[in-house]
Amino acid sequence: MFGLIDCNNFYVSCERAFNPGLLGRPVVVLSNNDGCIISRSQEAKALGLPMGAPVFKYSQLLERHRVAIFSPNFPLYGDMSARVMNTLGDLLPGIEIYSIDEAFADLCGFRHDDLQAVAGEVRSTVLRHTGIPVSIGAGRTKTLAKAANHLAKKRPACRGVCVLEARDERNALASLPVDEVWGIGRRYSRFLQGEGVGTALEFALLPREWVRRHLHVTGARVHAELNGEPCLSLEQVRPPRKSICVSRSFGRKVTQLDELENAVGTFASKCAQKLRAEGLRASLVTVFVHTGHYERPERSSGGHRTAAMPAETRSTIDIVRCASVLLRELYRKGFGYKKAGVVLGGLAPDAASAVTPSLFGDGQDEERTAALMLALDTVNSRYGSGALRLAVESPSGWKQRQENLSPRYTTDWDDIIEVRT
Repeated sequence: MFGLIDCNNFYVSCERAFNPGLLGRPVVVLSNNDGCIISRSQEAKALGLPMGAPVFKYSQLLERHRVAIFSPNFPLYGDMSARVMNTLGDLLPGIEIYSIDEAFADLCGFRHDDLQAVAGEVRSTVLRHTGIPVSIGAGRTKTLAKAANHLAKKRPACRGVCVLEARDERNALASLPVDEVWGIGRRYSRFLQGEGVGTALEFALLPREWVRRHLHVTGARVHAELNGEPCLSLEQVRPPRKSICVSRSFGRKVTQLDELENAVGTFASKCAQKLRAEGLRASLVTVFVHTGHYERPERSSGGHRTAAMPAETRSTIDIVRCASVLLRELYRKGFGYKKAGVVLGGLAPDAASAVTPSLFGDGQDEERTAALMLALDTVNSRYGSGALRLAVESPSGWKQRQENLSPRYTTDWDDIIEVRT
């Protein structure tokens, strides 16, 4: 048996964990630059606020119903996610972290008759330790566990836990729309609905050969999983990353090269920090910039440039220098840019045996660079991100528009809650 543990309305739940006054009140969390709604409480969903809705279109509805609005506090959400996953790791024999608010679990070590009680205990423990409510679904495959989790959320009688036994699978799948099936995207769901397939059960009952012919390997795998045949194992070790990206949409148009260089330098530095944290080196650097989507054609500009490094590197200095050169090739004077980003590719393990040496470097250069990067990471870890940085980086980390940002309760000493007696 597989389990899927999913945090309920995760970003909203993180805000509520430190502000009990939000309980029972409609709450939404916005995207970068406070543009669109990306997380909604149940009360906000009941008002008809759709996912991804632009805030300006619903400003009157938000004001009329006194909806609490928050800018995205990703440092807080990331830390709360780690707390949830660490708690799950202590409670269950094996977990696979699937996303910031979801994890699969291996439930094979538990008796079937005990699964309901075990899931209930996990749910109450996570809530007690972190303040985050979760829903848990269990099934014979990952896809069935996903379906069970959907039912755990939608059916009040489940009380947040649904253990899907083999004898109950058909009834459960009959109530699940085909576009809610994990692995069936928009294109496949439109095709299936056009063929008269509206539910997960109708899809599961299709002939195997027909599914493979029309939906190829991906659809065939989902079809088999819905019929109780496991095709996806639990990945307790995350596969190696193929790239690292840091990008931002700006709160205003950026026209000056020096400002854009501050932003790109900051993004490149963050990429390099992530690179070292994961024990990797990079050999490719890509920079991209874009004007707004709705600019007139004559005011639109954007593109990307990629360069290969002389040798695989983990140096912030080398990566930022390369990114700055690429930006100068992309920049066009007089245009207002709304987004920029840096991508590192050609990733390889940071091991002496795996690194291809440069023809023009020497061992001493490498040792000095390694010592400098260690000092940089140590200072920033102790005194806060950006305490020690390159001159080209923005002192503020290139802040976005965040008019309703909550405190970073768990990631900043200055924002820790004070209890007065």
